[in-house]
Amino acid sequence: MLDALSEKLDKILRKLRGRGVLTEQNIAEALKEVRLALLEADVNFKIVKDFINRVREKAVGREVLESLTPGHQVVKIVWDELREMMGREKAGLSLASSPPTVVMMVGLQGSGKTTTCGKLARLFTQQGKRVLLVAADPRRPAAGDQLASLGRDLGVEVHRFDRADAAPADVVRICREGVERGRDQGYDLVILDTGGRLHIDDELMAELAAIKHAVKPHEVLLVADAMTGQDAVNMASRFDRQVGLTGVILTKVEGDARGGAVLSIRAVTGKPIKFLGVGEKLDALEAFHPDRMASRILGMGDVLSLVEKAQEVYAREQAKTDEKKPAGGGFTLEDFREQLGQVKRIGSLEQILGMLPGGQRLKALAQNGLPERELKRVVAMIDSMTPRERRDHTIINGSRKKRIARGSGTSVQEVNRLLKQFLAARKMMKAITSGTGSRRHLAQLMRSM
Repeated sequence: MLDALSEKLDKILRKLRGRGVLTEQNIAEALKEVRLALLEADVNFKIVKDFINRVREKAVGREVLESLTPGHQVVKIVWDELREMMGREKAGLSLASSPPTVVMMVGLQGSGKTTTCGKLARLFTQQGKRVLLVAADPRRPAAGDQLASLGRDLGVEVHRFDRADAAPADVVRICREGVERGRDQGYDLVILDTGGRLHIDDELMAELAAIKHAVKPHEVLLVADAMTGQDAVNMASRFDRQVGLTGVILTKVEGDARGGAVLSIRAVTGKPIKFLGVGEKLDALEAFHPDRMASRILGMGDVLSLVEKAQEVYAREQAKTDEKKPAGGGFTLEDFREQLGQVKRIGSLEQILGMLPGGQRLKALAQNGLPERELKRVVAMIDSMTPRERRDHTIINGSRKKRIARGSGTSVQEVNRLLKQFLAARKMMKAITSGTGSRRHLAQLMRSM
């Protein structure tokens, strides 16, 4: 996500940080490169012009040029302006004081709208909310079938119109009935998956406007494909003018190496990005934090998001781990394997490295896939052990090591290395067993990595 832009800005600003003294000429040269990098990232040219002018105005001030660390001061100014461009503060969903909160999802076909409805339903279900999905596109039965399938996977109810000959005029009635059902049956959230088209047309806009007028949703969220760059920004502007948006969800961000839509939408439309779709799985939906995104773009990492991802995985797995662990059994190879699995569920090692400070340089370590392969080899060795060996490593003698190595396609030396790593992790586990839950979690994460 935004890798190309992040790498370029990191190189440009690293030169500034390395200078003991800055001049207006140094800053002008650097900002010229920043301008080019942003334009290559498909950021709206008017936004780039305003951004560069604001940074230049602040960066050439006496308090910056005469400070002890002028390069770092300029980086801070760039960070501030990037955050400002993307909205400054996180913009969450506006939940109704009297449920249900009605969320109307709009967008074109192929943007991932129906899948995003499922992701949003999963997010709020995990927060203890009762969610009702409404299939509001009778023209495309496949869309209703997909939503119903997502509902079954999530354990979420789906309201849909069963008549095969449903007419377009029925759409408003379907949405109204879905909202009434949500209110009558005590749902906290009703998500309307409205119809999409291959392109924007007057019929689509009229239909969406009629739905909005009928059900008066608390949120109207556009689902847009980040890969389309400025086309996504232009589409957001049209939807906002003709329907009225409260926010945007950008999908396929994990494949968007340029980032023009992420950086431009708020500045062009005035509407905040509320979530990012970062993968195809139902858990691949992130709340959008402008400050954290600015840090990631400048190579400062996003440790807070990494910790939140880890906490979510840990909370989900902790109960299962505690149930499996015998009383007083201590930290075993089974626990070690489980924690390796938790790290994989947080994301790929490349994604994790990208959230650490200096992530662009660190990610080069993972480009050949070596860390991922090493994780798989470790898991294969543990899987080749018997349940008794995984629970009690002290019985693993020379002959058992040979058997484990043959079964996992590794060597005895690699089995010995695994046991050494496990013992170090076990020692650390004992050292922090009296700490708080968050300390235990962070230590477990460090061990697993």
